[in-house]
Amino acid sequence: MMSFFQSKYIAVVALLVAVFLWSSSFIALKVAMAVYDPMVVIFGRMILASLCFLFFIPSFKKQAIQKGDLKWLAFMAFCEPCMYFIFESHALVYTSASQAGMIVATLPLLMAVSARFILKEKLSKKTLSGFILAVIGGIWLSLSSSSTEASPAPMLGNFLEFLAMCCAVGYMTVLKKMTARYSALYLTAFQAFMGAIFYLPLLALPSTTLPTVFDPVAVWTIVYLGVCITLGAYGLYNFGMSRLPANQTTAYVNLIPVFTLFMGWAILDETFTSMQFAAAGLVMSGVIMSQDRKMSS
Repeated sequence: MMSFFQSKYIAVVALLVAVFLWSSSFIALKVAMAVYDPMVVIFGRMILASLCFLFFIPSFKKQAIQKGDLKWLAFMAFCEPCMYFIFESHALVYTSASQAGMIVATLPLLMAVSARFILKEKLSKKTLSGFILAVIGGIWLSLSSSSTEASPAPMLGNFLEFLAMCCAVGYMTVLKKMTARYSALYLTAFQAFMGAIFYLPLLALPSTTLPTVFDPVAVWTIVYLGVCITLGAYGLYNFGMSRLPANQTTAYVNLIPVFTLFMGWAILDETFTSMQFAAAGLVMSGVIMSQDRKMSS
């Protein structure tokens, strides 16, 4: 009994640290992409994370991929980090970190809707109402946002971030299934290696601008993204997912917009208008409404 509570406590701490790190990634991406092309930034973080995992390859060899799992693991990695970061990196070109973080609040609701149609889980009217309210809030947030130097096309950026959340749903759905057979470290390494392989040829695209200058701040930001976020945040979240039910772990994502909003204000000097705060409040109200205790018990 004691070991159960200890493992649950460790899982909660891991999830809290993971969502805090994820929140900071929006700020870090804005800083890095102000200097380097989004594809360069994402490949950089993927290759750095992969290099960190090279030390664990001997232990990974002992954990062979079971029959029929390769397609699921490949789909998981394709959803995130591959397609997820394509959408998110371009989203942050057009919208602010604070607004992108607010769109992330819809992820638990998307998971609930996905579970209803894919996993055939029950979806209460309260959860559905919360989902609709949060989506309306997200649309309102986008429509009430004016173009600035930091967010030249917020409506497009917020929509791309929403598509990233759809990819995250695919990742989390498969991840929960895979954690029963593979360690969190193994799954995180698989994501990193697949991400590096996926983004390498994208560097050769005509639309990708390769680095011509060395910017210490941007470079160290990419190092932070690769080691602390891709390695740290994903590893901690995967660990938490392996210890707690999926509906509980996705609920921690609700903290991301709060952390991101504060860091966007403190570090990037981002501000919300009164109309945007009202829209953000509508998103969070929808998220809170969707937390149907009866359905999650």
